[in-house]
Amino acid sequence: MNRWNVMKRILPLLAGMALLLSACGRSDLSALDPQGPIAQRQYDLMKISISIMTLVVVVVFAICIYVLIKFRRRKGDKTIPKQVEGNHKLEIIWTVVPLILLLILGVPTIQSVFGMAKDYSKDKDAIQVKVTSHLYWWEFEYPQLGVTTAQELVVPTGKKISFELVSADVKHSFWIPSIGGKMDTNPGMSNRMYLEFPKEGVYRGKCAELCGPSHALMDFKAKSVSPASFDKWVAAMKAPAVMPADAHIAETFRSKCLACHAVGDQGTNGAPNLTGIGGRQTVAGILYNSDVVKDPQSEDKTVEENLKTWITNPQKVKPGNQMPSAADNQLTQDEIDGIAKYLAGYKLDY
Repeated sequence: MNRWNVMKRILPLLAGMALLLSACGRSDLSALDPQGPIAQRQYDLMKISISIMTLVVVVVFAICIYVLIKFRRRKGDKTIPKQVEGNHKLEIIWTVVPLILLLILGVPTIQSVFGMAKDYSKDKDAIQVKVTSHLYWWEFEYPQLGVTTAQELVVPTGKKISFELVSADVKHSFWIPSIGGKMDTNPGMSNRMYLEFPKEGVYRGKCAELCGPSHALMDFKAKSVSPASFDKWVAAMKAPAVMPADAHIAETFRSKCLACHAVGDQGTNGAPNLTGIGGRQTVAGILYNSDVVKDPQSEDKTVEENLKTWITNPQKVKPGNQMPSAADNQLTQDEIDGIAKYLAGYKLDY
């Protein structure tokens, strides 16, 4: 098969792949659509790096093509082209030019890296958040405020958010692509980073470290709100728990759920805190709630429906997680429905 026939077959495939990949990704999950100053500085570094690399590639290829054409062996020509070995002018050029390019790239890179590594853990104006990663969920503790939540990080705009990052089990990596770069969470040691959220919005977070069968499903949301709304959220989180009105459902919820979970001042934080879960964007980080998100998709379901799906068989949704199924918990369908209805209605006003 000649080369042209091969190219005729490969080109449509490449064009199709390019078209397909161009539709991949989400606006709230892209490092190429920065929504915060940290992400913007990282994006600017990428642009400088890619521009310099592109310039080098173009110049080198242009020189190669020029040399191939200019000095190609012609029919009957047996002379040897003039050699450039020992040419001081050329040696100075190809030594100085890379140094200049390294300086252009290195200076802003060093400035940005040290600037983004500042420690705000002692800054009284910064919001301190301890992030603990679990298989396969995220815990967010606000030690200054006495609040713990899960799966949905809530922060105020206009503040520096200082993160302490740890892991409860294996190595994970905390990453909100449109807000800032990732950093690992390790068992037995802490890492620190800070981020800023200048605009109100909801941003998607991911685990960026291969951590197990549900690594790709270990999502969370970062929700930035106004400082006044943030204060209301903190107050609502610290308010006494609102328990189910139905006595049987309340007792079932206490005995079967609060042994691991917490709502308000009830329960423990061995599993995701459920306070205000009815107003969150997702259930389990990946089941989008059509009655909460602004742009529900056709496959999205309501909070109550997603809760029933999750409570009934969590392994089907997120394999490898530690949530027991309804059968393991010996929950009847009426109890599943009652608990899902109660949690779906548990919303915070902020």
